[in-house]
Amino acid sequence: MAEHHQRRKDRNASLNMVSLMDIFTILVFFLLVSAVNTEVLPTPKHIKLPESTAEKSPKENIIVMVNNRDILVQGRKVANARQAIRSNQSIIPSLLDTLKNLAASNSKKHKRLADPKRGITIMGDQQIPYALLKKIMLTCASADYTNISLAVVQKAAPGDAAP
Repeated sequence: MAEHHQRRKDRNASLNMVSLMDIFTILVFFLLVSAVNTEVLPTPKHIKLPESTAEKSPKENIIVMVNNRDILVQGRKVANARQAIRSNQSIIPSLLDTLKNLAASNSKKHKRLADPKRGITIMGDQQIPYALLKKIMLTCASADYTNISLAVVQKAAPGDAAP
């Protein structure tokens, strides 16, 4: 018995690395896929988005943020919201110029963004007047951004409530 115990003590233990590498490979692949498919929209403190039960995830687009004071494109102020509301024009000229410039620069950089059905996401505060939202959407369409999405906060559907 002592001889058996001694043989066991002399033998070196080995670790099978193949299984461990397989697990880490799958884990890395899963994390990469999860990171690529998830887009997080910026959440400015001064904009409170309306709630919706829509389940469709937002795509990577140009983002127009609107509150009661400012209209921002990609985080940069392009127009005053109050002046845009009071204006008799159906489009907002400074927003139109900014969007056309972005379209021109993006079409040179990325062929995918040169698509005639360009996408844009509007993050409008739930308190903005519909007239302002309508002008912004018309301006986006005038700049050839015809695939317009409205950002919302997802809430549970009435039938999805937990028991």
